[in-house]
Amino acid sequence: MRKNLIFSAICAIAFSATAMAQAESAPYKYEFTIVKENPATPVKDQASTGTCWCFATNSFIESELLRTGKGEHDLSEMFVVRHNYVRRIKDNILRRGNGNIGPGSIAHMYIWVMKNVGIMPEEAYDGINYDSKRHNHGDLNTWVKSINTTAVEMKKPLPEEIVNGVLDAYLGKVPEKFTYQGKEYTVDSFTKAMGLNADDYVEITSFTHHPFYEKVMVEVPDNWDYATMYNLPLDEMMQVIDNAINEGYTVAWDGDISEPGYAFRHFIAVNTKEDLRKQKDLKAKAKEESVTQESRQHGFETFATVDDHLEHITGIAKDQDGVKYYKTKNSWGVDSNGTGYHYLSEEYVKAKTISILVHKNSIPKAIRAKLGLK
Repeated sequence: MRKNLIFSAICAIAFSATAMAQAESAPYKYEFTIVKENPATPVKDQASTGTCWCFATNSFIESELLRTGKGEHDLSEMFVVRHNYVRRIKDNILRRGNGNIGPGSIAHMYIWVMKNVGIMPEEAYDGINYDSKRHNHGDLNTWVKSINTTAVEMKKPLPEEIVNGVLDAYLGKVPEKFTYQGKEYTVDSFTKAMGLNADDYVEITSFTHHPFYEKVMVEVPDNWDYATMYNLPLDEMMQVIDNAINEGYTVAWDGDISEPGYAFRHFIAVNTKEDLRKQKDLKAKAKEESVTQESRQHGFETFATVDDHLEHITGIAKDQDGVKYYKTKNSWGVDSNGTGYHYLSEEYVKAKTISILVHKNSIPKAIRAKLGLK
């Protein structure tokens, strides 16, 4: 009997040690509970292009159509990209070749096209006029750079025929008329039918080297048209995001993803120095660093925070410890992490936001008054 008791005790100790070892080696998994989420269209894939700015803002506008009762629409990103190229090509030549003719831009440039040219459904203009099922702008970007360089060397404006020839070759010709959901439209009539007012959308940032509550220019390369946006203290910028989501709006987010805590494969972006990107399995919950207005500013001025991606914030969530996150729609398809969505922690958003685009009515009234917005 005594031997059996000793044997049972040894087995219990061994089992306990094994269980503890397994618990310690088990991967950590973030678990999220949605607090508030607003409607969005299906995730798309920007593929081999630098057009996240357009995909994110396009998704934001599609959510605006859902919010305003216009229904679900799949809008064309490449129609906007095309007209953005036309605009920036002219800008680059006027700057004697010192403009930005790369593929990157920021959210307000989508709104500029929507206001000055219009928008179009994807089925009328998919922007793929080459042998590929997915977007691939490698050759297009090379040709755009080439014709710009030549025009600057010749000291002559680029003829529209050349610009349109290159864009037609890769993106396809824009139809003068198209049929959509049983009705015939032009770009202008379709845009009017969608019923959105481009002047309702504003960009907001938060940096101390500019005065607060004024429109300022943020010095990032993708702001190639030198546009201005409203500058708010950090806590008020965060209030704008929260209020927008809680009131049924969404937010186009421009920020920095070249960070060790931006671990898309794990569905998260957290403000940590620990490199989570290379970890196949997370060992534990990452320890986040708190963010202040001063630390945020330091990150921007020392190039630790850069402008390299846009996404679409659609909701607010909490993890199993009650920490706040923003549910965010990316434009990398659904193959890389199954949903195309991930969660940006509140501290990450505080630290790594360059700017946001929102509907002006989603801004809290007290803050709107400080900005002089009606």
